[in-house]
Parts: sequence; structure tokens; C-alpha cells
Amino acid sequence: MVRRLKRHGAVVIDLSVLNEKQLEAVHETEGPVLVLAGAGTGKTRVLTTRIAYIVDQGLSDISRILAVTFTNKAANEMKSRISSILGDRYGSPTSHRYGGDGLWIGTFHSIALRIIRPYHEKFQRSKQFSIVDGDDQRRIIKKILKEAGIDDKQYTPNNMAYYINKWKGLLFPPDVAIQVAKKYTSEEIAARVYDLYQSVLLSMDTIDFEDIMYYCLEIFKTNKEILRFYQERFKYIMVDEYQDTNSTQYMWLRMLSFQSKNICCVGDDDQSIYSWRGADIENILKFENDFSGGKIIRLEQNYRSTGNILRTANGLIANNVSRMQKSLWTESDSGPPVIVKSLLNPYEESIFVSNLIENKHKNGLSFNDMAILVRATFQTRAFEDRFLALGVPYRIIGGLRFYERKEVKDIIAFLRLIMNINDGVAFERVINVPKRGIGPTSINKCFGVAKEQNIALPEAAAIVCKAKCSGFFEMIEKWKKIAHNIEPHELVKNIIEDTGYVEMLRNKNTIEDEARIETLKELVNSLKEFDDIVDFLDYVSLVLDNTEQTIGEKVTISTIHAAKGLEYATVFIPGFEENILPHQKAIAEKGDVGVEEERRLCYVAITRAKKEAYITLCNSRGSAFGNRFDMAWQVVTPSRFVKDLPAASTKIL
Repeated sequence: MVRRLKRHGAVVIDLSVLNEKQLEAVHETEGPVLVLAGAGTGKTRVLTTRIAYIVDQGLSDISRILAVTFTNKAANEMKSRISSILGDRYGSPTSHRYGGDGLWIGTFHSIALRIIRPYHEKFQRSKQFSIVDGDDQRRIIKKILKEAGIDDKQYTPNNMAYYINKWKGLLFPPDVAIQVAKKYTSEEIAARVYDLYQSVLLSMDTIDFEDIMYYCLEIFKTNKEILRFYQERFKYIMVDEYQDTNSTQYMWLRMLSFQSKNICCVGDDDQSIYSWRGADIENILKFENDFSGGKIIRLEQNYRSTGNILRTANGLIANNVSRMQKSLWTESDSGPPVIVKSLLNPYEESIFVSNLIENKHKNGLSFNDMAILVRATFQTRAFEDRFLALGVPYRIIGGLRFYERKEVKDIIAFLRLIMNINDGVAFERVINVPKRGIGPTSINKCFGVAKEQNIALPEAAAIVCKAKCSGFFEMIEKWKKIAHNIEPHELVKNIIEDTGYVEMLRNKNTIEDEARIETLKELVNSLKEFDDIVDFLDYVSLVLDNTEQTIGEKVTISTIHAAKGLEYATVFIPGFEENILPHQKAIAEKGDVGVEEERRLCYVAITRAKKEAYITLCNSRGSAFGNRFDMAWQVVTPSRFVKDLPAASTKIL
């Protein structure tokens, strides 16, 4: 049956493209609804059609519909689709004004900012208050630490910002943070800094990103008439990616939807992979308890993947305990089985994958249709080296190319100085890494002396900053003496240890810096393939010279986290091993809860594939032990998730 809605004699919305469950989600307009939308089941189509349906049926003016997303890209896509369905009578999809009193579609923060702007006096700001970004936040904190006489190496701005943002997410003001912070720890220092930081923001007539939701909720809690205005304003509320909401966003939605009860949350608990950003999977799991009389509609028909890919993903995720039951299916054919291949080491793994990619490309598959999805950024190095050797074009999503990463370039700069102490570029890069009290002012003085006396920058620094540079030059001299008597990777281990580079990263205590430590371990591994430092430096120079982003086909190399929402004909998932997938940090910090999130990561990776999926694992990898970078090839254990893969839809090579 063709299902179409008409308005003023013209076909406006074509419902014939919707399946039975999608249509049910569109028609179920009243009361709380959870659309449990599995991967590739058309959730965006449901959301946009539902909004258009509500407007077209005269249930609400579009300005009384609130739709929130997590990214500007998703919000703009939603606006564009609604515009194409409803026509130009609702204006341009990129316009802030969009029929009635405006279109309320955007990210949580953009909507909350729009709400709080008129009430700036409630949080003691002017109408023109500005918003500081993450870099500005860390600069302010660094200045506070300096003025308070607090060591910013031990209590880094990154670490302080982490605690402050966490407390704001929990709606803890500074006085509460001081009460809950653990005594005699960095938390206690952060609580003190938090109070000073808020005072600085107030004096500068600014707020930070976390303040947007914080102040919005504070306004709602302390000004019932304002809350009531917005509760009456929004007759219908729709939420995309509900499984990614944190506690603040959850509370915000509960408050706004309290009066109308017409809230529709679209999400997939099996794709909840952002707990490290504060996402709480319990928000979606407890939907029925939170919203009395709520209805759950399951979208299970997949339009992306073949039968074997879906059966593999279903079999894997069924092992999670904390989930809502659903099973993806497709009308498409079964396709080839998901391949599981064990290789000797990462080098052999990269050869296996790259050979398949080259063969598929020769047989007509675009490089754009193939992706390698990694759990950790250090895994990209072997594939990048292999692609560079073969001339296979590639792009990195979710990070920089391996040899372009700051930590890698820093260590390479030390190597360049060992080979050429007059290398001014390398010297300027690392003379204050880790910090030695040699800032921009000192460097500018060194440049002046170098120019005046016609000498190299390092030589000028030895004159201008003799006391501060002496230890630095002693390290370089030490490494230079041993450089020709030890293996290159052993030399790099010495550099990493002597400089205290890893200790510096550990003190910052962020997820990004943990990843940088893994990258340094992989850098040590990469040096094992070279007999001479000069050969390695020449290789890196050629690699960095070959990074132009030309237009054309490219294989995608991405983290699994960054690949969510994307799809490819053929997907490769390397590193299916214990301590990589699942990641050792997730196991250590969260136990079974962490393992379940890692399993969801695997599920997300597999369901990115449309036609083919390859899972690879190694028998051995380079490892590091303790605080030293004592690298050795170690036998590794296959991921516990291998046994979760159903035999009927997989094939072990």
C-alpha cells in the first residue's frame, strides 16, 4: 500500500518508503517513546519524517518542536531533510528563523546557549558574554596555578581542567567540589583552582563550554517560571543518539519534557561507546522506568549489511548482559562469511590486509570503499608504513598520521640533534620538552645572539641560557657517544627514559596522553626495522614529504570511535587480541562493565561493513614493561571476543 499524506492538494510526505516499524515510530506522536534503532536501520529518516508528520498533521507548529543532536553535522542534516520534505514554506534549513518563532534543532549546547542568553543576569554576565574554548581554559588555569604558587608540572592544567569539567557535569559548584574532593590528592588542588577559575571567568565576562548546560539547569532549578515557559513552549521533544547522553543532558531532558510527556528518544544501547566522555548507558536502559507508560519501538531491519555480517554482529553482542534485546536482520543475501585470520605479528598483519586491499582495488573496488578500523592509534603505524611502501593512498580519521604526531616528532627531533647538534629547527622544538624553564622570551634572545654572532641556534642557547641548557646538552652528548654502539630502538628507549617524556605524559593524566604513551611504544617497535639512525631519519623525511592531501580515492584508517556513523563496502578490524580489543585500560578500570563497552566497540566496527568484514589478530607483538621501555616480542592471547563470533557466519583462515 502506498502511504502518502497530502496538504493543500499537494503530496508533501511520502510514507511508502518506510517499513512497518518505522511507520509506527512516525505515527506514535503522543507520550514518551523510545525508538531502539539498530545500526543501519534508518533512524535519521524516522526522526525527520516524524517531525514533518507532526507539523503536516497540524499537531504542532514547527517552532514548538525541540530536536537535539550531538553534532552540528547531524543537526544540519536533520534541518536539510525536513526542509526537503516540507518545502520552502518553512524557509532555508540553515536559517536560524525557520517558520513561526524559529527552528529549535541543534546540539544540546547550542540549544541551551540559546535559552540562557536572555537570562545572562542570572549568572552575572552581560548580554555580550563570550565563551572560552578548551585551549583558553587551560591557559587561564595555568596562570592561576602560577599565581597561586602551585607546580603546574605536578598539577597540570589538563588534569585540573578534567576535574573542573567533571564537577560541572555533575552540577557541583566549587564549594561542593571542595567537600567531595579526596584530601591530599590532585583533586583537592583542583577544587581550590576551580573556585579561582570561576572567579576569573566572571571577571572576564566569559563562561566555558561546560558552563552552558550547567547554567541552563541552574536557571531551570531556581526559576520555576522560566522552566515552565519552556515546558509549555516545547510540545514535542526529540533526541538523537540517546545512548550517548550524560547525567546533565538526561536531567535537562527530563525537566523540559515533564509537562507534555511527548519525548521521543532515538538510540541504540549496543552502540554506547563513549563512557569516557561521560555518556551513561543507564539512561537508555532505564527508559521504561523513567517515563511512565513509555513505549519501545524496535527498528531491526538493516539496510546496510549482508546477512552474515549481521549474524556475526548479533551473535557477538548477545553476550552482553546490560542491553535491551533486539536482533538485526536484512532482506539482502547472506554474502560471504566474516573472515577471521591469525597472523604472526603486526608486520604480517599489515601485509595480509594491504594485499587484499590491492587485489580488491584491481578488481574494481574503490579505495574509498575500504576501511581499517583500529582500537588504538598506535596500530596505524604498520599499515601506514606498508601503504607508503606500496603507494596506496590513505586518509586518517580520528587522529594524525603516525609520523606527524607530536610525541613522535619530538623524539625524532632528539635523534636529529644527535646526528647534527646545529639543527636549529629540532633544537627549538624540544629544548623545553619536557619543560626546562626556557620559554619564548629566552628563545627569542637566543635567536638574536645567533644572528648577531652568525652562529647556530643551539650554540647561541649555550651562551644565553647556559645554566638551564647544560643538562640538555649533556644528554645529547651522552646519546651521541652510544648511538653507534647500540641498536636504534635501544637508543630511542634511552632518549624516552632520560628525558622523562613518559613521566610528563603520565602526569597530565588524560586519555589522549595515555594514547601518546602507546604511540611511543610503537615508535620503539618501528626502529627495530632499521639498522641505522640515519636511514630511519631519511625514511621519515620521505614519509613527511609524501603527505599531500591530493583529491582522489583513499583507503580510510580510523579509530573505531571515530568511525561510528560511517559505512564501507569492506572493513578490516585488526588487533583482535586481549589488551587491545578489549583494551587493557577498560578492563583494569571498569572490569565487566568495561568489557561490555569494548564488546559494543566490536559490534560498531563489524556493522560498519556493507559487504565484507575481515577480523585479524597477531600471535606476537612488541610490549613494554613497567616504567621502562624494554621492548620485546611477546606472545599475545586472542581476544575473548573471538569465541563470541558465531561459527555459522564466520570463517577462520
